[in-house]
Amino acid sequence: MKNLLILTFISPIISFSLSLDSLTQRPFVQAIQSHAPIMIDGILNEECWQSESYSNFTQRDPVEGSKPTFKTEFWIAYDDEAVYVAGRMYDDHPDSIVQTIGRRDADINGDWFAFAFDSYHDRRTAFFFGVYASGAIFDGTFFNDSWDDKSWDGVWDVATRIDDKGWIAEFKIPYSQLRFPEMQEYIWGVNFVRAVERLKEEDHFVMVPKKESGFVSHFADLIGIKNIHPPSRIEILPYVVSSLHTTNQFESGDPFNNGTKWTKNLGADLKFGLGSNLTLNATINPDFGQVEVDPAVVNLSQFETFYDEKRPFFVEGSNYFNFGSSGANSNYGFNWGSPDFFYSRRVGRRPHGDVQHDGYQDYPDATTILGAAKLTGKISDGWSIATVSALTKREFAKIDDGSGNRFEDIVEPLASYNIIRTQHEFNEGRQGLGLIGTGVFRNLNESYLTDNFNSRSYAFGIDGWTNLDSNKEYVITGWLATSLVKGSNQRIIDIERSYLHYYQRPGQNYLSVDSTSTSLSGYAGRFALNKEKGNIIFNTAFGFITPGFEVNDLGFQFRANALNGHVVLGYRWFEPDGIFRKKSFQIATYRNYDFAGHKFGEGYFLFWNTQLLNYWNLGGSFSSSFPAYDLFSTRGGPFMRNPRNYNAGLYGSTDSRNSIVYEIDLSASKSESGGSYMEISPGIEWKPSANLNVKLSTDISSGLTTAQWVPDSNPVEDSTALLTYGKRYIFSRLDQKEFSASLRLDWTFTPKLSLQLFFQPLISVGKYYGFKELAQAGTFTFNRFGEGGSTISYAESTNTYTVDPDGSGERNFSFNNPNFNEKYLRLNAVLRWEFLPGSTAFLVWTRSGDHSGNATNFNLGRDFGNLITAPNHYDVFLVKIAYWISP
Repeated sequence: MKNLLILTFISPIISFSLSLDSLTQRPFVQAIQSHAPIMIDGILNEECWQSESYSNFTQRDPVEGSKPTFKTEFWIAYDDEAVYVAGRMYDDHPDSIVQTIGRRDADINGDWFAFAFDSYHDRRTAFFFGVYASGAIFDGTFFNDSWDDKSWDGVWDVATRIDDKGWIAEFKIPYSQLRFPEMQEYIWGVNFVRAVERLKEEDHFVMVPKKESGFVSHFADLIGIKNIHPPSRIEILPYVVSSLHTTNQFESGDPFNNGTKWTKNLGADLKFGLGSNLTLNATINPDFGQVEVDPAVVNLSQFETFYDEKRPFFVEGSNYFNFGSSGANSNYGFNWGSPDFFYSRRVGRRPHGDVQHDGYQDYPDATTILGAAKLTGKISDGWSIATVSALTKREFAKIDDGSGNRFEDIVEPLASYNIIRTQHEFNEGRQGLGLIGTGVFRNLNESYLTDNFNSRSYAFGIDGWTNLDSNKEYVITGWLATSLVKGSNQRIIDIERSYLHYYQRPGQNYLSVDSTSTSLSGYAGRFALNKEKGNIIFNTAFGFITPGFEVNDLGFQFRANALNGHVVLGYRWFEPDGIFRKKSFQIATYRNYDFAGHKFGEGYFLFWNTQLLNYWNLGGSFSSSFPAYDLFSTRGGPFMRNPRNYNAGLYGSTDSRNSIVYEIDLSASKSESGGSYMEISPGIEWKPSANLNVKLSTDISSGLTTAQWVPDSNPVEDSTALLTYGKRYIFSRLDQKEFSASLRLDWTFTPKLSLQLFFQPLISVGKYYGFKELAQAGTFTFNRFGEGGSTISYAESTNTYTVDPDGSGERNFSFNNPNFNEKYLRLNAVLRWEFLPGSTAFLVWTRSGDHSGNATNFNLGRDFGNLITAPNHYDVFLVKIAYWISP
């Protein structure tokens, strides 16, 4: 559903919005009991559809509060098996109804009709179901009153039909797909939305004004359903998968790799209803391979790259594990990132251990998940619970030394990953309190594993919120958490010296590496005040993460040792003014300090966003970061100083209803050090027919970094480098140019049969020059090699630089030429066929390619040609069939 959230900064693909100024004016809808079978065919000839309908809709867009252009009416019926919904969408010009076809949950431009059931009647959560006039469907869940999650895919039925009056949608939603406690008579929340695409019109049965907040809390009451029983919920999804892996990257004589590998697997996912409110998902011999490919990136920083989860077992219901963000409709973070306690891609990751022998290797691509279970639902009114437990296999790398000897080295230990999350909401969601706990346990049965893996790790947190007024205009949210990691002395030393912590940093007197410790612990928290509704935008927050906080065993964390605060103020106009349909602006400022009081961030921002009357979008930003300490560039060395930096951005897009849609994103930055960056990202979307969508997004950037860390042999030990604590930290200027593109093709033959193609080339070229060393800790001053008596020379035969930092010939050091020209290709083609409700077949081809060469020399035509014909390629051909069974 489109524009579902009425929040400026949360823009889910499918959304609802609605309308009531006061919760005291709640309407109701009467469900009709059907005593005869209802045929889902889009023909409303059953007796239950001949009764009085509901048609009191209100326009939300384009003119809030106006009468709809066309009438919409609906009915709700039920029997012992399911609840049924019929919608009649009148249209004076049926031939103009936009019938775009897309695969399930796709964001497409077309006429649609949708509704949501708050079957728990908690005024905070709901299931939503929708259909386009073409028959394409979408569904999902609401949580936190107004946020949506389309990862849930229910098994339900719908039929659409276009006639001379407009179009019809007829739904059947089995009770097994909903969650509700058993009662004699039920009251649920309900709401309906209809969209007329060519008019950009959305009409709502209950319409929340744009300046209001919340969504589910405004629903009408659905009454009349009685004497039904929540069914026993058992679903079984057995699957079989087979894949062929081919590559041309293998050595002659490699006993493990001849360029071809077949794999096959079978297993089953099971779903059980525990009572009426809880659902247990279990998996036997799971297939946790990805159908969709990850994008290529070039990461020159010390920070880990975050990748989205794509595996359905972990994606579905992931909103249950959101921590610290509930209660408010906006959560800002300027130069702050709250730790994610559950980064599910840690489970089944590529093994991290080192082999203990030399020779040919057969190294596993991923860690096998032996089994996993997930429990989600509500244990009482307003009290939810979610837990995941997964056991991963001990993985071995096979090594052949070429002399007939073979070895098996453990590269990932047997491990158990566990998380539990519970949350209780009070007073119709005005207050809430939640807990989260995680635990990772590894069996380190070999001595060489103890220094490479944590033996145990734990995290525990509490979060909550409270509204400050009865109108729910202001809310305070907050969370507190603690972590504990256990391991060998060397393992804890390695964590303390890692990029998150840098306990070894010279010149700091409040942290140091503890070579005797076998554990590391820390704390973190954040508190925020948010204005939930109205034209004025206001948000302020303060957060902290102590130096020893660490949740990366099961979570994702990119910062520790930080104190952060911000203030955001803005204004929104929702009414058209003759030029703009809507507009807004925000200003913001933030500060960052470490726990010694060093300021390492200070910034100021201006954002503006508009939509013109012709539905073109235009916006931009300006920001400036002030001089502050740099905690990261020396990678555990002394502080540096960051100079002032300025950034500006501009974006725009044309009317999404057109067959060709254009978009552009421009950004530029300038540093007082002389560094600069420019990026242009044009895009085009072409919709040549109702069932074909082609979208091309490109990104071209050019940047000059005046102090880039040189990756090889850095830092250099030298007792005479007194101003940098006995080490030389090597930097250079970096001229980097990058081109990337993503081409997506969606060809939907029917709503249940579709072909997707994703094509991404990435070319990144970097030239390092002007090599130098940090002159003094805490500054942005450098000694340039080749000046002041120092020398630097380049040996082409070895592709290395040799530096004599003082001309004495006694302290020479060398490093490899860091210049690069890296090219990557990702191609993914997926044919999906839902041959029966809940049953799907996949045919997949994935290609990954790479190429290196012509370092420092960027030539788009040549480099792109080299990439397409890259000699290094890896192909996967996969067939997967999953069959849904519900006894």
